[in-house]
Amino acid sequence: MRWQVAVGGSTLFPRQGLAASAFLGPATLAVVLLLVAPLSLLGRYSLNQYSQTELMVEAVTPENYIRFFTDPFYLDVMRTTVTVALLSTALCVVLGVPLAWFLARMEGRWKAVCMLAIVLPLFIGSTVRTVGWMILFARGGVLDLASTSLIGERTDLMSTATAVVIGILSFNLPYLVLTVQGVFESINPYFEQAAQGLGAAPARAFWRVVWPLALPGITIGAVLCFVLSMNAYATPVLLGGPRFHMMAPLLFWEFGTNNNWPFAAALAFILMATTLALTMLANLLIPRRYRA
Repeated sequence: MRWQVAVGGSTLFPRQGLAASAFLGPATLAVVLLLVAPLSLLGRYSLNQYSQTELMVEAVTPENYIRFFTDPFYLDVMRTTVTVALLSTALCVVLGVPLAWFLARMEGRWKAVCMLAIVLPLFIGSTVRTVGWMILFARGGVLDLASTSLIGERTDLMSTATAVVIGILSFNLPYLVLTVQGVFESINPYFEQAAQGLGAAPARAFWRVVWPLALPGITIGAVLCFVLSMNAYATPVLLGGPRFHMMAPLLFWEFGTNNNWPFAAALAFILMATTLALTMLANLLIPRRYRA
């Protein structure tokens, strides 16, 4: 006898379930092959041992994770990575939310021009843009020459945390603006007008009406910026120099230069777990009534 399940007033038959499985099957298989399988292999590598002669010795040991959490150098690298990521994300929110609000309320062709100005940097690779910042920040560069001419002092921001934060900020800011701008456009402007009609000042109407509605979308944009910042590679290497260490360049060095695949695999899992934990924490900090 043919069975059926009522869902929302409709009937779902086995034939429809098979059709849905056929649609979801290729995507599920792609995720398993391209994500789950490599991560499983990486997790297995992280439990192996490193040998200078054999490079990787098969074992089941947590010594790579113990090495990371007991070495002050690696903990300092993680601390630097999290600090840079949080600072650049905060700056993205502070600078990007007002710009997104301004764009969402713009009309006419100037809005298209401003949108093009925001999207255009995304057509240029992060490495090329970072080289541009190097020309600006380096000793003898544009900023140094301008500072020498105006105040008589040299300015060399290369190989500093400030340069890295500015570089990451310039790369992530368009993503946040585009994300939050769509959120603001989805909010009916009559809500804000109604609040002002009831006597609220424009700033109060924004914070009491628009901000709670946009907060889940702003959080998504901030999480996107944070994840990109935690995994930044080209900007820390080129602007930070050899003495400025973040997790992604350190991970690549262990993989490609030191050939210590077990420890590099452990670094990858620690970086991924830290990013995931801080992202979940950010969601928990949002009041329940504001969550999407």
